[in-house]
Amino acid sequence: MNPQSFTRLDQWLGWLEGLHAKTIDLGLERAGKVRDAMALFPSVPVVMVGGTNGKGSVSAMLSTMLERAGYKVGTYTSPHILRYNERVAINMVPVDDERLMAAFLAVEAARGEVSLSYFEFGTLAAVQLFMTEQVDVMVLEVGLGGRLDAVNLFDPEVSVVVSVDIDHQAFLGNDRESIGFEKAGIYRPGKAAICADPFPPLSLVEHAKKIGAELKRVGQDFSHTRMDNQWSFHMGDHHRHALPLPALRGSYQLDNATAALAVLDCLSSVLPVDQGSIKRGLLEVDWPGRFQVIPGRPVVVLDVGHNPHAVRAMVGNLRRLAFAENRYAVFSMLEDKDIDSVLALVREDFDGWFVGGLDMPRGQSGVKIAERLAAAGIRGVQAFDSVTQAWQAALSTASENDRIVVFGSFHTVAEVMAARQTQP
Repeated sequence: MNPQSFTRLDQWLGWLEGLHAKTIDLGLERAGKVRDAMALFPSVPVVMVGGTNGKGSVSAMLSTMLERAGYKVGTYTSPHILRYNERVAINMVPVDDERLMAAFLAVEAARGEVSLSYFEFGTLAAVQLFMTEQVDVMVLEVGLGGRLDAVNLFDPEVSVVVSVDIDHQAFLGNDRESIGFEKAGIYRPGKAAICADPFPPLSLVEHAKKIGAELKRVGQDFSHTRMDNQWSFHMGDHHRHALPLPALRGSYQLDNATAALAVLDCLSSVLPVDQGSIKRGLLEVDWPGRFQVIPGRPVVVLDVGHNPHAVRAMVGNLRRLAFAENRYAVFSMLEDKDIDSVLALVREDFDGWFVGGLDMPRGQSGVKIAERLAAAGIRGVQAFDSVTQAWQAALSTASENDRIVVFGSFHTVAEVMAARQTQP
């Protein structure tokens, strides 16, 4: 199959899925060769955003505030929910198919015999597109880990690790110290290295010190103070007062906003952002699927949380919502995730469960997931072949005074979002 003949984005994406032997293949050597061949060395500031959870929200807030200040912002995130184009945005607007395909073609023309994974290929294409579009700043979200992630091929002006917790153990290690070292791999000597985790692993702190990065830690070097419906940001002698709470729902989003403002503070000499742009960015940021409460009855909450750290935060936010007569979960999870720890966190928070299978690599059937719930002592579980079927059953069961929470995976939320678009 010759990709030069492709005329549709779905043809490219289907071809990319089979290009490399492994779906996840960490390492910088292969993609580094193609980067060099393409001369992908951005001359504009690069912000690198890593962490177990929260990095997408931080990237969205940063990009929105920078765009409101008048900068042309290229934002690369992953994974997408409904369309691949979500991953590559300019001024928070997903790029069109034509520009994406042109970038893919440029990578293909340069890679020669080098085999690239789906993520590596997409990362190189995103940066190539941003350089072609002459953006003023790039916000690049790490895909997995940090040290060996393809995003780490590029040199950041500022790096931020939003949080460190247990996830992707097969690739990053089984404890926070091992994972912290991998996350800290995005720090650079002599550059601002922000850590927004209040209890960072010693490995992260020591690595930053060893390479001579300018480590700035939440609670020590920057912080926030909340007062009713507004808050203040503090970093050294620099303070920003009377800031609005972020438009993104969830108490943890204030922590993410604090991390984003720390990045802006470190960028102020090259990309100054005024107070008005910060306020507008906080009020107008949009990032679907992150404790997203859908207006209407019954109340529907969409949350892509898929590890214990994220689900713990979700549970805390659910308990702050108004009373619901019945609380239903629409749930599915990939088989390599820590489902037992997640279930231990949420077993008391739902009155009924509608679980669906995910038909994809690392997916598992609804019946198998239901068995895991039963083993955890959870009752009131119904199993379905797909998440869409589970969602439809939950919707037909719930009354207007009930609440439905969709969570467990990006794929779970994506199926429900797609189903909602087609329902009358």
